[in-house]
Amino acid sequence: MATTVRTTAVRTGNRTFLQVAIALQTLFLFCQAVTAGILLSSSYGETLHGVGARVMYAASMLYVLAAVLAWRPGGGSPRQILYATGFLLLASLQVVLGIARVPSLHVPLGVLMFGLSVLALGRILSARSQSRGAAGRP
Repeated sequence: MATTVRTTAVRTGNRTFLQVAIALQTLFLFCQAVTAGILLSSSYGETLHGVGARVMYAASMLYVLAAVLAWRPGGGSPRQILYATGFLLLASLQVVLGIARVPSLHVPLGVLMFGLSVLALGRILSARSQSRGAAGRP
C-alpha cells in the first residue's frame, strides 16, 4: 500500500513539473512575440528580445528535464521526451536564425513554436483533467 501511494505521488509531482515547464515555455514564447514588437519600435527592444531569447531557451531545456523526470522515475510516456527534444532543436534553430538576422524564417518559426507549445500545453492539461475524471475526482 505504501509503495502504491509513493509511486502515485511521484507520478503526480513529475506530471505537475512537466505542466509547469510547458506553461513557462509557452509564456516566454509569448513574451518573445511582445519583445519582437518592441524591437520594431524602440531602441531597447533588441536588448529585451536578446534576454528573452536566453530565458526562452532555458525554458525549453527545463521542458526536456521535466519530460525525462516524468518518464523515468515518474513512469510517464517517453513520447514527451521526443516532443521536448524536438522543441529544443527548433529553439536552437530559432536562435541561429535570430543571430544571423534572417527574419523571413525567424518570425514564422517563432509563430510555429508558439503554436506547438500551446498545443503541448493543451494536451498535457487535457490529459490531467481526463485522469481526474477517470478517478472520480472533481
